[in-house]
Amino acid sequence: MIRRTVYYEPLTPLSFLNRSAFVYRDKTAVVYKDKRYTYGEFSGRINRLANALKKAGIEKGDKVAFLCPNTPPMLEAHYGVPMLGAVLVSINIRLSPREIAYILNHSDSKALFVDNEFAHLITPIKDEIPNVKLLVNICDVNDSRPLDGPEYEEFLATGSADPLPNVIEDEMENITLNYTSGTTGLPKGVMYHHRGAYLNAIGEVLEFKMNSDSVYLWTLPMFHCNGWCFTWGVTAVGATHVCLRKVVPEDIYRLIEEEGVTHLCAAPTVLVSMANYPGARDCRMKAKLNIMTAGAPPAPAVIKNMEEIGAEVTQTYGLTEVYGPHTICEWQRKWDELDDDERAKIKARQGVAYITSEFVRVVDPVTMEDVPADGQTIGEIVMRGNNVMLGYYKQPEDTDRAFRGGWFHSGDLAVMHPNGYIEIKDRMKDIIISGGENISTVEVENCIYEHPDVLEVAVIGIPDPKWGEVPKAFVVPRPGSSLTAEDIIQFCRERIARFKVPKAIEFGELPKTSTGKIMKYRLREKEWEGYEKRVN
Repeated sequence: MIRRTVYYEPLTPLSFLNRSAFVYRDKTAVVYKDKRYTYGEFSGRINRLANALKKAGIEKGDKVAFLCPNTPPMLEAHYGVPMLGAVLVSINIRLSPREIAYILNHSDSKALFVDNEFAHLITPIKDEIPNVKLLVNICDVNDSRPLDGPEYEEFLATGSADPLPNVIEDEMENITLNYTSGTTGLPKGVMYHHRGAYLNAIGEVLEFKMNSDSVYLWTLPMFHCNGWCFTWGVTAVGATHVCLRKVVPEDIYRLIEEEGVTHLCAAPTVLVSMANYPGARDCRMKAKLNIMTAGAPPAPAVIKNMEEIGAEVTQTYGLTEVYGPHTICEWQRKWDELDDDERAKIKARQGVAYITSEFVRVVDPVTMEDVPADGQTIGEIVMRGNNVMLGYYKQPEDTDRAFRGGWFHSGDLAVMHPNGYIEIKDRMKDIIISGGENISTVEVENCIYEHPDVLEVAVIGIPDPKWGEVPKAFVVPRPGSSLTAEDIIQFCRERIARFKVPKAIEFGELPKTSTGKIMKYRLREKEWEGYEKRVN
């Protein structure tokens, strides 16, 4: 069958920008500090970025990396890079130089844009990233240009504001590459396609009930699953992006008041800091504040505390491999009459599939049969649909393993309630979720094993009042060594991101099975005694 353009156009979130730049050309699109860009100006800046990249030799399929917080350049990259058919690589600003070098080399990135606050992460590795031919300084905190390359605004000036012709021929083309540690020591590059980005962005604004009057505050990092696709979704409905460089409660509440913020996304740890901010209850909201939370199951108390100050909290669940949120605790009006504690308990569940996700099950991981919807029987969450990744970049075996049986295997254990809502109970693997960041215990263990005085090590997550959980290492030192906890912590700080560094060290023998396998669950049971069990 011949596919005709009269009834088919490849889906791409780039079309959202085209429409909003036409319909809302004079409406505010982006707010940052004293800067305000209309949709017409926003589109013009993006066109300049795309044309400047093209002039610099970036072609279709090339990878362009950004190491940047939630400022306008990071948002512009989500359109300017794929406009060429190139692939955006958004890098976590909390990673170490060693980890960043691995991502740049593994992704084959040819260009790197760096906010000058984070240039110190690139300086020690600049000779280790031979594929990077273009370095651009994003001068936001000051005018310094620590890297050998042009300044961002100067770079934009080399490109025309005229739009480029559409080069997206297949909606399944790769649009972004997002690195996640997953459950192994080496990061995996999760490949998103244009179709999935388009549909998930639509799903976000539908489920979050956004429209052109909405004002979205960027408390969620754009490097996390491309901001859960809100980088594109907010633009789709012609809403306003309010950029925020650092997530500080005082600034959050100030912007809520000044800009009339209606929507924001955040990990539970951010909600904890917001709820505990002394001036929270004095905030004069111009509109209802809608909050979407994910990254780790929030405690019902956190949801209750946020709703007491006038916010409405919605729980979602997903992974990098499914473009961020895949399920939502879809609220039903019959629950409005429940008391606050019961309402918060329901809202802490992970819910049902998004409108645009459709497929989610809880199954026996061996037989792939659905578990009973009894709220008790535990199984693995599996998913499929248009918002599942293309696969892991250059890692076909890991892709096949994740897609076995025709479903994406999350590695998360959950129950299915009688009403069809899922609730996470545990992790199949040992991933630690600290403040919304995934930490691979294998990666941390491998780092510690590099220390010459370490004989054995096991890492687990332990309770933490601020971050939910943080890494703790149980270490067996080599006989005769004088190893200290500070030695290990300092050793890790020099090799991995600070948020992955163990916050506690304990020396002693490790519990093992008869075959010599370390029994991590025994360590967890001891550390979590007296606490309500959390994902770990």
